[in-house]
Amino acid sequence: MNREGGFPISILTDSAGLAIASAADEGMNADKQSAVVAFIQKTAVQVSRQIGFTNSEEISLYDKDGRHLICRSFQAKNFDLILSVMVPDRSTSYRMITSTTIKKIKEIWSRYWEK
Repeated sequence: MNREGGFPISILTDSAGLAIASAADEGMNADKQSAVVAFIQKTAVQVSRQIGFTNSEEISLYDKDGRHLICRSFQAKNFDLILSVMVPDRSTSYRMITSTTIKKIKEIWSRYWEK
């Protein structure tokens, strides 16, 4: 996924922000991104409750240089998971690649985990 999308880092976490799997270019810190994803998720839940939204499906943070962090929440066999990727610039497409990856994660998850 990282190679195809040009993402310097991606990480799969549970809803508490605990890392399940990650892939990163040299110099990128998966542990730091995992902590950031947990904080973002917690904040999003609080904001959603305040304004009456249901759970967020996607959260994006952009920096002034055009990079953005995408956090996509989904369920696999009743487990709440978050796939996050760092997108290097605004012109980089990520939706189709992350959707395909989420679909594959769900398929694999359903084979090995029951809840």
